[in-house]
Parts: sequence; C-alpha cells; structure tokens
Amino acid sequence: MTNDPITPMQRQREALLQQLRDQQSAPSSSQPSRENSAVPGTAAAAGDQYLVFMLQEREFAVKADAVQGVERLTSLTPVPNVASWVKGIMNLRGSIVSLVDLRTFFELEPLSHTPRTRVLSLQYNEMVICFIVDSISEMLVVPASAIINGSIRQSPIPTWCAPYATGIALLNGNRAVVLMDVARLVFSEKMQHYEI
Repeated sequence: MTNDPITPMQRQREALLQQLRDQQSAPSSSQPSRENSAVPGTAAAAGDQYLVFMLQEREFAVKADAVQGVERLTSLTPVPNVASWVKGIMNLRGSIVSLVDLRTFFELEPLSHTPRTRVLSLQYNEMVICFIVDSISEMLVVPASAIINGSIRQSPIPTWCAPYATGIALLNGNRAVVLMDVARLVFSEKMQHYEI
C-alpha cells in the first residue's frame, strides 16, 4: 500500500470533471455548440469553472471545485421524521450521505423523476450533501466580467433561491445562469435547523 496523497474519490472527481470538460470542448453534431465566454471571440479560460444544472427550466451553476460527483438517481433509503425535502440517505462510494430534493427544498412544484434526473453531490469543508436536480447540462468557464451580483431587470434571480445565490452570469448577451453559493446552501438555517 502506497502513501498516495490522492484518494480514489478525488481521482473519480477529477475523471468526472475531465469527462465534462471533454464533452464541452467537443460539440456533438446533434447539439449546437454553446459559446462559454461573455463576449464572443474572447478566451474562455479566464474565469472560474462551474457545473451547470437545470431546475424548473432555469439554468443554475455551482463552482466545479465544490462538486464531488454526478450520479444517476438509484436506490435510496428513506429516513423517518425528517423534513419533506430530505428524501433519505444513500451510499455514495462507500460513504452514507443525505439526499435532498432541491425542488422540494425551494418549495417548487414537484416533478416526476426522468432519465435526465441527476444526483449532484456537493462538498463544502467536510460536509457532503447530495441534491436531486432536473438535469446536468455542462461544465462552463464563467469570466468574472460576466457576473452581475444581485438581480437585474432582464433576468432577476428568482426569490425562492435568492438567499443561496451569489449573482447571475450573463453569457452571450441572452443567456442568464444563476450562480449558487454552496456554503450558503449547505449551511443555511433551513438546511441545518429544519422543522418536521
């Protein structure tokens, strides 16, 4: 046994992130390519990397360094006497983690799970929580110049997610991606001290 500083979980995370980067850089013929920079013709490399997911037909993103993985929704174990948005626990690569339905957490209309439904596992410090989202779309580099803090008239941050958002990334002049703050979400009062 070697004293390798990189754990198997970190290797899996890096492999997933690389796979998403490869998918982003190689547009398929069936899907039009999306420009990742805020201004056409500028280099997309100057900015932070985000993972984009869908919820209620809106695009949201979290910083890639907080993403532990993306999984298909498989078996979960329900837990009694918890908030309605805690769907249960699941085994994630040998660790038992909580599974939160983000739609229910935000008090949105429920949606049946589809083949595109994904489990997004996020980590902040030592806390790992998995979130059920409608779908995952891509890995995206967001330049700092494309980020607008707060809300704007053309594309306001929805009130139901405003406490957990850091701003909006405006890309190509017409694409608005709400940037979520993982720490605000994971350590929010609602998440930490819920009532049944």
